[in-house]
Amino acid sequence: MIVYPAIDLKQGEVVRLKQGDMDQATVYGSDPAKVAKGFEETGFAWVHVVDLDGAFAGQAMNLSAVEAVLDAVSIPVQLGGGIRTMDAVEGWLTRGISRVILGTAAVRDPDFVRRAAKEFPGKVAVGIDARGGKVAVEGWAEVSELTALDLAKRFEDAGIAAIIYTDIGRDGLLKGLDIDGTRALAEAVSIPVIASGGLAGIADIEALLRPENRIISGTIAGRALYDGRLDAKAALSLIRETA
Repeated sequence: MIVYPAIDLKQGEVVRLKQGDMDQATVYGSDPAKVAKGFEETGFAWVHVVDLDGAFAGQAMNLSAVEAVLDAVSIPVQLGGGIRTMDAVEGWLTRGISRVILGTAAVRDPDFVRRAAKEFPGKVAVGIDARGGKVAVEGWAEVSELTALDLAKRFEDAGIAAIIYTDIGRDGLLKGLDIDGTRALAEAVSIPVIASGGLAGIADIEALLRPENRIISGTIAGRALYDGRLDAKAALSLIRETA
């Protein structure tokens, strides 16, 4: 299982939101590259970056901050937020992003997502962000009528590298992951599923490592890392011990 430490970017700063609300942002730093380097030095194998401004604007808004992260680390970086054209996908991959995450585009233009996954094998993930079981888009500002499972099944045969499933109602609130819901999604599709939203501490890591939950391929860790509720070295050590 892989733990992806999250760097959410708003106007170049590292922030965490509550339930995706841009007006409820806590700033954790003004140097994303330094934060990313710290994660690498701690022993994380990936970094998860989200361009929050880009998610609302539909285009890259934190380009220099993301490039600084790429320059600072040698571990792979996955990026989401406002990536909605083939040029944007190719541009980010050319700059050194290892995997792009397509969210709103997966709902609005599934054919584009399929084309991107075919053209860039192993480089495209789908972000499924759900509120009350329904998929949210446009930086979580709008809720569609599509269920998370319905959206996931659309891409069953598309060659998608992973699905990142976020329970918006838990995100940033440290309530614990929706492990049951994430496991149900992972069991319903053949695409690897990553749990996101609400990771609160080492208990979530322990739960993910139970045999029945091993089908979940990873998790995103955000506020719990920044607030010190999750001891990163302890979590990584536990994962190694149970591998």
